[in-house]
Amino acid sequence: MPDSAQPAPEPIRVVVVDDHTVMRAGVISLLAPVPDIEVVGEAGDGREAVDLIARLTPDVALVDLRMPVMDGVAATAAIAAGPAPTRVLILTTYDTDVEIERAVEAGAIGYLLKDTTADQLAEAVRSAARGETVLAPRVAERLVARMRRPAPVVLTAREQDVLTAVADGLSNAEIGRRLVIAEATVKTHLLRVFAKLDVSDRTHAVVVALDQGLLTDRRRP
Repeated sequence: MPDSAQPAPEPIRVVVVDDHTVMRAGVISLLAPVPDIEVVGEAGDGREAVDLIARLTPDVALVDLRMPVMDGVAATAAIAAGPAPTRVLILTTYDTDVEIERAVEAGAIGYLLKDTTADQLAEAVRSAARGETVLAPRVAERLVARMRRPAPVVLTAREQDVLTAVADGLSNAEIGRRLVIAEATVKTHLLRVFAKLDVSDRTHAVVVALDQGLLTDRRRP
């Protein structure tokens, strides 16, 4: 009978990029026993990584953030813009909002921290190779928390003028005379300010604006 066994799929080809030799060796040793993942190269800085990836065209690059010559963000952007279909998976110790945002904006498909276990790392590489976004739990929590923060209130220059006049204790008619606008226009600006600040009266509008830094050097009414 003919052999109907299917050939084994090609392993996921990975390049490890980190300026610390010991860290690179550690990551490579974690992936070495995984049968469907093969580390095909390593680099000690971003520039070396970009050149190596252009030559080897691996499926996934595990890239540190802070490196000499070219950092991980710049390397990620260069890899993402290059001809190689390589997915960049950040592997770092840094989990600040700024670091995460810069890496994602540069084109990284995922963001892992260096306390990731061997099993988690292997699964993250598989996910990245499939084109799936991969985030360490702590990183995902930070992103969700950031998305849940209320959007900052932005007042127009005229709305700030009107609210400043309110903080000075002026009536609508007096505000109109100060700003050379109709009293009805003053009321329209105030209604818009109330809506933006989610308040229903002048006093609370000034208080909230002061709390949010929209008015400065003003006494609370």
